[in-house]
Amino acid sequence: MNINTEKMGISGRIAAAFQSNPLTPLLALVALLLGLFAVLVTPREEEPQINVTMANVLIPFPGASSADVQNMVARPAEQLLSQIAGIEHTYSVARPGVAVVTVQFKVGVPRTEALVRLYDVLNANQDWLPRDLGTLAPIVKPKGIDDVPVLAVTLWGKETLPAYELERVAHAVESELKSVPGTREVQTIGGPGRAVHVWLDPVRMRERGVDVLSLKQSLASANVGMPSGTVVDAHSKVVQMLSVETGEFLRSEQDVGDIVVGVNKGLPVFLREVARIETGAQLAQRYVWFTPGSAMVTNSKDVSPEGANKVDALQAGSVNPAVTISVTKKPGQNAVDVSRAVSERIKSLNNTVIPSNIEATITRDYGETAAEKANKLIQKLAFATGSVILLVGLALGRREAVIVGAAVILTLMATLFASWAWGFTLNRVSLFALIFSIGILVDDAIVVVENIHRHQQLTPNDSLKDIIPRAVDEVGGPTILATLTVIAALLPMAFVTGLMGPYMSPIPINSSLGMAISLAIAFTVTPWLALKMMKQHSHATGTHASHAVDAKGLGPKLQTLFKRVLTPFLDSARKRWLLLAGILVALLLSVGLTLVQWVVLKMLPFDNKSEFQVVVEMPAGTPLENTASTLHELGALLAKQPEVLNLQAYAGTASPITFNGLVRQYYLRSDAEQGDLQVALVDKHQRSEKSHAIAQRLRPELEKIGLKHNARVKVVEVPPGPPVMSPLVAEVYGPDEAGRQELAMRLSKAFDETPDIVGVDTSIKENAPRAYLRVRHQRAESLGIPIASVAQTAAMALSGADTTYLRDGQSKYPVPVRLQLPLQSQTGLDALLAMPLRAANGQMVPMSELVEIERGVIDKPLFTKDLKGVSYVFGDMAGQLDSPLYGLFAIRDKLSKAALPGTGEMGEYWITQPAETYRQYAIKWDGELQITYDTFRDMGAAYAVGLVLIYLLVVAQFRSYLTPLVIMAPIPLTIIGVMPGHAMLGSQFTATSMIGMIALAGIIVRNSILLVDFIELQVSQGMAFKDAVVQSAAVRAQPIALTGLAAMIGAFFILDDPIFNGLAISLIFGILVSTLLTLVVIPVLYYALFSKRMEKTQSKLV
Repeated sequence: MNINTEKMGISGRIAAAFQSNPLTPLLALVALLLGLFAVLVTPREEEPQINVTMANVLIPFPGASSADVQNMVARPAEQLLSQIAGIEHTYSVARPGVAVVTVQFKVGVPRTEALVRLYDVLNANQDWLPRDLGTLAPIVKPKGIDDVPVLAVTLWGKETLPAYELERVAHAVESELKSVPGTREVQTIGGPGRAVHVWLDPVRMRERGVDVLSLKQSLASANVGMPSGTVVDAHSKVVQMLSVETGEFLRSEQDVGDIVVGVNKGLPVFLREVARIETGAQLAQRYVWFTPGSAMVTNSKDVSPEGANKVDALQAGSVNPAVTISVTKKPGQNAVDVSRAVSERIKSLNNTVIPSNIEATITRDYGETAAEKANKLIQKLAFATGSVILLVGLALGRREAVIVGAAVILTLMATLFASWAWGFTLNRVSLFALIFSIGILVDDAIVVVENIHRHQQLTPNDSLKDIIPRAVDEVGGPTILATLTVIAALLPMAFVTGLMGPYMSPIPINSSLGMAISLAIAFTVTPWLALKMMKQHSHATGTHASHAVDAKGLGPKLQTLFKRVLTPFLDSARKRWLLLAGILVALLLSVGLTLVQWVVLKMLPFDNKSEFQVVVEMPAGTPLENTASTLHELGALLAKQPEVLNLQAYAGTASPITFNGLVRQYYLRSDAEQGDLQVALVDKHQRSEKSHAIAQRLRPELEKIGLKHNARVKVVEVPPGPPVMSPLVAEVYGPDEAGRQELAMRLSKAFDETPDIVGVDTSIKENAPRAYLRVRHQRAESLGIPIASVAQTAAMALSGADTTYLRDGQSKYPVPVRLQLPLQSQTGLDALLAMPLRAANGQMVPMSELVEIERGVIDKPLFTKDLKGVSYVFGDMAGQLDSPLYGLFAIRDKLSKAALPGTGEMGEYWITQPAETYRQYAIKWDGELQITYDTFRDMGAAYAVGLVLIYLLVVAQFRSYLTPLVIMAPIPLTIIGVMPGHAMLGSQFTATSMIGMIALAGIIVRNSILLVDFIELQVSQGMAFKDAVVQSAAVRAQPIALTGLAAMIGAFFILDDPIFNGLAISLIFGILVSTLLTLVVIPVLYYALFSKRMEKTQSKLV
């Protein structure tokens, strides 16, 4: 029997064409294979890569003060660089002797393109500074997401080996790791470096008439060799050219000591006579050590009882010198593959390159965490799919469940391939997009199968081949429309700007791709499967009979239920108004939950990571040893915690950076007063507390230790989304630097006084003593000693000068020959002032006769942002609310008190920095607030665009301006479910909760369309309007409830994720409440608006 497709719509015709087409199963198989291919080849990451290209331009200006550096170098450089296209912000820091200008490009500007623009501007303006000003060539240090190490290996010894030995091993390991495919930069952090020290003795130098500058010249000129040319070899039997090379290289400490540096009383003066010469570790500029935590000691004892004696040496809290090798990956490489290959290489190097007495502990492995997260989410995806199929099986039958299950699996596979083709990786966000989509993806298949099922009961004598296209066609129009509405709701989110854009974009894009694919499969593969699987249903026997009985049992019950619920509202206008009033009250109460702080607003909650960082800032001028001592005490406290596996301490250098450190520029931290602890926790399955709770619990005790040492201690966690300078940032602008700094200090006091604000810090350095050796011009010039000679002598004596390098034939890193005063002579100024300088007449003059000592305080760094002078105040949020927004609101009451007296009202800016800064002092709130505002602004705009698109789609389908308003009426009702849901579970309302609400708009409208479309279908077939309204709710309740439950089941699997549980709560509670309300509100509202019009139409027809 031929199917009459002429009267059918596009969906019916597609179903008729594909239901018995032999190509259909082949296309399904292709989709399946493409999905399997995508799962195998797609790179895996824990979080989406937010590609922020930043570049630091360092311009050395030796000897210049901060003010000179800012005025002569930093400001002109910032002006120059701000002309580059695609820049988000420019920052500059003017420190004594160097300007650091940071260019931050907009998110999404390709790294290569950004750097080409930067180099282009620098090269085109090489004449922007006078040649003899004294500045050196700019050094460009670009930084991006691929500069964050994916793996870190810490080398340490249980027998407390010196860092010098560990560093030599690390340098050998570096070369081995660099040969692993996919690795990019391999570098060693820590280790003092090797040098030949020439410890100067001012007394002997003066006695023998030797000065530092002549020493430097003698060393440099004694270490020279070069090719001289060729001659004919006179001793060769055959005519042959002889290569000639001339000179001598310094190859050892002995060679250095034997250099003649002068003549005294007719005798040569050897270098070893005026200085002590030693080969060994350089003077400590940094310390790195490894401390096992109590969990590591416990684990190592648990591994082998007989090995318990061996681990007695391993004590929690012990300090073992260490070096860390950090490994970054090349762009586009799979982090999982790179980190596994590096780990394998490390294992293979044990007992060869790495001696048996050195431990190699992997202290960071982002590849492993990415693989674990991706595998867990793929497992959740499978469970969610299985649960939805089980639900369909219980509701519709086994055969229908197989059809729907096949459709969902094919949809997921095709979507995974499309996601890979789009360029996404398998990460937390892209996989959550699929998990939360499952409930929506299954809708198309459920609606089609359920309608085929219903048509079988309506026309049991028709063949399945006739029923399927008819059934698909009936729901085809509304299904296409409903799918497009969900896409319209979600897709505008793909255009969210800023740091949050790339983080969230997999959700709208993957979900929309999935919706479109599920629609195609519902009209092609589902009819083919229905024809094959549901064949025996055409006889009213067996399984079908049981379904018919079920249907007959459920149908009348729903009919009775909705008649009882809806009739009072259809009959009485007063009751309809009461229903409206009740809904409005519930809506207001739900929104009110945020005002009474039962629901807390936050950008993103913290994830449950296995690491956090403790950043320590000692007062300016603190010796490195004191910084290390503070870190030791902090480390001892942390090592006792049962959740701490181990920790690495870094004093005077930066730890391997995280994405947080990239944006906060932690890689520039190299002062003696700066340090940090990298704390590794045991795996989340082995502890009950989340990492954020552990960090919050330990913070007060850590701050107490910091207070004892006058240190500022900040607990820094890996951010869940885009990182910021600090959760709370106040940028202070004003007409002068002194006023800005004073206002910043007053603001920091206000931060300190505000409850729950912790980790308060400013960009202002404390006062530290400084001695200025001012050269007495006339005295120096009369002796024929240039001022430059005095300055260079002092710098060499205290900081050391690498005069030349050994050529020992084996060092990977050149070994310098360094002139310097010994460490014991660097206490006080006596040894420095005794340094001799040679006068024009050959006489040796001590430095004390050439300089006057002026004492004062150090020169402090000066900051600008986007060409405006600025000072920063930083803070973090703890306490019960744990959201910087509330800390911000709490501190605003104290602003008037913090304002500078006699300077007028202090300006306050929320979104952009002040246009001009000369009229008043002002603060601009930044940090998490800025990203929260940008994200919610863009998401709000996306929501609005989505609603307009939905309205247009529904107008196009129903040819009415009023009907879409009825259909969209339940969208606000989602709030009645979402807000109380967050309050009940004690969760914060976050950006992911907002994503859930946007998705809800599409899902709820979908239900409304199915109801209204069915009412219009029944009325067109001659049913009374009132009966059609009741009938629509009764007939469509089952598919609506099924699709709602399916979406809720998908969301249940996201509920345990710290970041995305907001999305799950929005979907579960939003769908639960709004679906129940939709089944009542839509019929009642549609009846109230259209009853008079319909009655007139029906009376005319009669």
